[in-house]
Amino acid sequence: MTERRVPWFGIALGLCLGLGLWLVLPGGLAGKDGGVRTDDDALIDKVKSTWRAQDGETAEQIFTKVSMVAHFVPRGWAPGPRTDTGELVVFSWAKRRSDEGKDEYTVTWEVAPDGTVKLVAPYAKPMELGWQAFALSLVADEATNKERGVNRRFLHDPASFNFVMTAQGKLGDLLRLHRCTIGEPVGVHYSPKVDEQQTANGTLWRVKLSVDCNIAGPGYLHRDGVIIFEKREEQDWEPRSLFATLIAAYAPGSWFELADPKDQETFEKGRKTLAK
Repeated sequence: MTERRVPWFGIALGLCLGLGLWLVLPGGLAGKDGGVRTDDDALIDKVKSTWRAQDGETAEQIFTKVSMVAHFVPRGWAPGPRTDTGELVVFSWAKRRSDEGKDEYTVTWEVAPDGTVKLVAPYAKPMELGWQAFALSLVADEATNKERGVNRRFLHDPASFNFVMTAQGKLGDLLRLHRCTIGEPVGVHYSPKVDEQQTANGTLWRVKLSVDCNIAGPGYLHRDGVIIFEKREEQDWEPRSLFATLIAAYAPGSWFELADPKDQETFEKGRKTLAK
């Protein structure tokens, strides 16, 4: 997540091309240390009251829950500069209470002239799926970077993946039902484009994990099984690996009844994808 993080250094200098991230200089954003104007208060309140994740959660509800499972210490809200397309509102956070301002990160929203509120920080886009997705993205990044005190209990808890809905039910509930243990790596990612050939921006969320399940069936499937689901904006989750396809297609208890031995080749391709 290194390239997705936004350290807080003060007054925003500009929007990084293609990313919507803010590079900032020493000095502090207006209002961070007090003296916020009434108009700024109204702008911040608008983001707090208007923006919602897809499950209806507010930003503050998400931050409160994430702070309980990840290295996430809320620091506060502040107005950002005006842009050609609207005004910015920034929420800052740190990994540890002892971190100084230069070690802070930010989540940025843009408020358009028509009042539309949009989250513009790509690394934080999992927030749009709810608190669990955002928390998983942060904790998984901590694990990848081998940080101390990673909450692996949350990372390996099937219930943490219940934001992924399949035709058979919530993913986490299905994994728990089949006594599946979750391994590493775990990935919850957002991409502004569906593929490299796409000329217009789109949205794509991807969840990737590996599992061992205590269920009868081909060992190549449920031992280090690869689960990949993807979701585009305003669409349902779609399976993108063989194991995920079986989970979405068949009722619990019959995932592997129709499994074809030839599927092993497809499974191996999915495992290579997970390793990327």
